[in-house]
Amino acid sequence: MAQVHLRDVVKRYGSLEVVHAINLDIEDGEFVVLVGPSGCGKSTTLRMVAGLEEISGGEIAIGDRVVNDLPPRDRNISMVFQNYALYPHMTVRENLGFSLKIAKRPQAEIDRAVDEAAGILSLVPLLDRKPGALSGGQRQRVAMGRAIVRHPEVFLFDEPLSNLDAKLRTQMRVEIKKLHQKVRSTIVYVTHDQVEAMTLADRIVIMRDGHIEQIGSPLEVFEAPVNTFVATFIGSPPMNLLEGRVQGGTVVLADGTAVPLPPGHRVTEGQAVQLGMRADNIMPVGHALPATGPVAEIDMAVTLTEPLGTETLLFAEMAGVEVQAKMLNPRPVQAGERMRFQIMLDKCHVFDAASGAALRG
Repeated sequence: MAQVHLRDVVKRYGSLEVVHAINLDIEDGEFVVLVGPSGCGKSTTLRMVAGLEEISGGEIAIGDRVVNDLPPRDRNISMVFQNYALYPHMTVRENLGFSLKIAKRPQAEIDRAVDEAAGILSLVPLLDRKPGALSGGQRQRVAMGRAIVRHPEVFLFDEPLSNLDAKLRTQMRVEIKKLHQKVRSTIVYVTHDQVEAMTLADRIVIMRDGHIEQIGSPLEVFEAPVNTFVATFIGSPPMNLLEGRVQGGTVVLADGTAVPLPPGHRVTEGQAVQLGMRADNIMPVGHALPATGPVAEIDMAVTLTEPLGTETLLFAEMAGVEVQAKMLNPRPVQAGERMRFQIMLDKCHVFDAASGAALRG
């Protein structure tokens, strides 16, 4: 296991700069997830750590070694790809032990490492099968096992679950979390799926256009987003944003509706802002969580409902904008029905309209 340090790391393709002087410190044994939309630079960053892409500037260190000029095989890392990359003519046992065989390790050592990895990932009954006889989830476990046998300092995962269906993705998230708890290795994991990021990470690194927007625990980035990009990218459904202007201790929305200014924000009179509210913080009166702080109430017309069992997702119109709200202990609601909603003000956010930056005090 080892720490990973990125210092002012840059990646250019010709004159096009796709990763812009990023800095990141990953602790020994930490599970860090790089997340962001397609093209944000997360996979390129991972491939630079792996040595599969040359860096154009800056420094990458794994443990106490600067690895800028080291080939992948000398970095003591293992990488798991989304396409499994298994040898179809080999059995699971042969796939697991192949890298050690190439390294000319003693057969007893190979057998011991393969048995250990197979035990960790519940692959023992599958050792004599070939990849064609395995499910997608089983193949991905074999790919992880092939990484484990090398006992690397760092595991790198590049969107390993993107080829699996929704049920298998959920199962494999659990498998990967269990793997980390067992081996306590340093893991750097790339995904575009914010649910994967939230459920797996010790810390999340949110990227956009080759820049790091925010680094923090899943709870930190969810509860205290630094800007509107993070606020709408993290969380499902995304945060509702409404344009308004600060006036006399309120945020006056486009239709003149005045919502009390959420506590803990630094704003100036007349400032153009965006009021951010998650669906969990807008709930119909009588179908809401108990308020723990100040609330505001507003009447809205429901435009659409999505029943989810123990709760219903409501779409309603607020100041000319469609917002999403949660309804607990739901009852049938008809489109067009007007309901009274409570807004939990201490859970709301205020962002500068021009820059998108959070205006917390």
